Amino acid sequence: MSPTSTPRSRSAPPGPARIPPAPASNNLKRLEARLRGAVGKAIADYHMIAEGDRVMVCLSGGKDSYTMLDLLLSLKRSAPVRFELMAVNLDQKQPGFPAHVLPDYLSERGVPFHIIEQNTYAVVKRVIPEGRTLCGLCSRLRRGALYRYAGENGITKIALGHHRDDIVETLFLNMFFGGRMKAMPPKLLSEDRRHIVIRPLAYVAERDIARYAKARNFPIIPCTLCGSQPHLKRLAVRAMLEQWERSSPGRTEAIFSSLKHIAPSQLCDPELFDFAALEARRRAAAPRPLAGV
Repeated sequence: MSPTSTPRSRSAPPGPARIPPAPASNNLKRLEARLRGAVGKAIADYHMIAEGDRVMVCLSGGKDSYTMLDLLLSLKRSAPVRFELMAVNLDQKQPGFPAHVLPDYLSERGVPFHIIEQNTYAVVKRVIPEGRTLCGLCSRLRRGALYRYAGENGITKIALGHHRDDIVETLFLNMFFGGRMKAMPPKLLSEDRRHIVIRPLAYVAERDIARYAKARNFPIIPCTLCGSQPHLKRLAVRAMLEQWERSSPGRTEAIFSSLKHIAPSQLCDPELFDFAALEARRRAAAPRPLAGV
């Protein structure tokens, strides 16, 4: 069997040593409190985590997933329900990937973790022609490996690090290039109905995550597979939103807010709203003539 078809995995050694975090500045404390509040509100609004959940925190090594893990660890200490956190990373065998960084960091933090080793990099490079976008196949392979691990290990929730800006970008990507009005929901049931995916950072702006990650000095691992492709459609949409934000600060937040306040009768989808019933509703609401008149 080829090395690209069989994932291998490594788990955390028992009883890792805990290293206390460095003292936080007042600015960092305020930022952390704000982000913690936003994550807590998203979890409450969408019922993301329940009593006894085993939450798999998908850790890529980027600022978003580090921040998500950090805030979930903080919330876990005072949450009204008991739940477990397990950090899981998929080592895709990209050339130059520093495989020691995440295990070292998680061991120092005392976080249970698991590393899945699967050479999806070789598959993507073999299948996708040079110059074409790699993200589609890469994300499907990554999702398959993570779902498989979750199913085999009693995971009840899969936490991904997508934030508010990712959700808004996805809305415009689907509108511009797919002709569909859809984004990333904060909570999702997988197509096979076996997994629930949650996005605890749904209410958090990327700029705040960047500030937090810099202040916390996370050991960031840059993505050299898809993040370096300059022609990505997502990058074009991101540039558009950044320009809008510069000319009209708060526009991204307003667009996100609109996703929470949908008026189906003011759109054009006959599957979402019963336009055929409007005539009957008009007749039912019309005043009836008085008897004998």
